Amino acid sequence: MPQGSHATIREFTVSGPDAGPYGIAAGPDGAVWFTLVHAGRVGRMAPDGGLTVHGPVPAGPTAITAGPDGAVWFTAFGGGAIGRIAPGGEAAEFAVPGGGGPCGIAAGPDGALWFTRMQAGSIGRITVGGHVTDHPLPVRDALPSMIAQGPDEAMWFTLNQGNAVGRITMDGDVAVHPLPTEGSAPVGICAGPDGALWFTEIGTGHIGRITTDGKVTEFPLPDPAARPHAIVAGPGGDLWFTEWGTAHVARITPEGRMDEHPLPAPGCEPHGIALGPDGALWVALETGALARVTVS
Repeated sequence: MPQGSHATIREFTVSGPDAGPYGIAAGPDGAVWFTLVHAGRVGRMAPDGGLTVHGPVPAGPTAITAGPDGAVWFTAFGGGAIGRIAPGGEAAEFAVPGGGGPCGIAAGPDGALWFTRMQAGSIGRITVGGHVTDHPLPVRDALPSMIAQGPDEAMWFTLNQGNAVGRITMDGDVAVHPLPTEGSAPVGICAGPDGALWFTEIGTGHIGRITTDGKVTEFPLPDPAARPHAIVAGPGGDLWFTEWGTAHVARITPEGRMDEHPLPAPGCEPHGIALGPDGALWVALETGALARVTVS
């Protein structure tokens, strides 16, 4: 484990216990934005702690990301739509033809947003003007989950029931890389500081690393039932991730060394994690709060 690791954690209540904070992202406006998946709302926490809640939005707002246009964009899993909220609160929604369970979303190198359609088994692309195109995947019933921009001008995504990680180019060419451990059920994915992609294996309790040429390495967690969910590149050149099953936030170095930090409330169900504009890590706790994690 890394020596001298210390995390100071403070929680902020942002909703009732049934609203479900889920996805979280640093906004282009210096605030932290998050989805309330069960309440059908999107929240904004300003740097001074001021809280604003926008909505209603299409059902099941899930993942959220900063867009290339100064707004935040989010998926509406139940509503079959992509949403956009400007810093001033102006909202727009764009229906995804056929719905298909929009889930993960990330800005691409082409100035558009790319998203997964979990139920449809495809990868979608939406321009900032709202034009949607779709790229079917070559594997069926694989449940594409989260998505991230890679260092290679492509988008990388997890196939939760396909036991694989996929890559799609800006031209729509798809490659699928199988994972070594059966039942791994990958979810979160992000670009790491080492030129590789890092992802969580919620089904088997591993953190995975895949190079841009497809070489996979897996690192087992101390508790196989930890259920790692979301992952982000954090301060100090390390990766940070949530452990939904054990209510921890944890760190892994590019060499594979780990340490774990319990969140203040047992059973708080940590899901999304983001590096905030303030340099701290922010975690969405489905029981109704955000956790701010300061690393030293």
